[in-house]
Amino acid sequence: MFGLSETEKEEPPGFSRFFRLLLLGVALIFVGIAILIVASFVFGGQTSGAAIIFIGPFPIVFGSGPSAAWHILIGVIIASISVAVFIIMNRRLREFS
Repeated sequence: MFGLSETEKEEPPGFSRFFRLLLLGVALIFVGIAILIVASFVFGGQTSGAAIIFIGPFPIVFGSGPSAAWHILIGVIIASISVAVFIIMNRRLREFS
């Protein structure tokens, strides 16, 4: 009676796939962090790292250590690919709406 009708309960096409990809991304981040922590305890030595933070369309890139330049380059490539995938998925979702 007061619930949603059958047409209102349906999710947009690709929503569940997007949510699964989002959860997969978060899980991969946690797995990567765990691997880095274990590797730093096991192998020790010098460490280096980099990070990219997106605030809107503006990336903030920083890094430290001997191989930070390579980490930053790989991070920028991965971030560019993820933005492209987001744009493609957004356009496909709009086509179905």
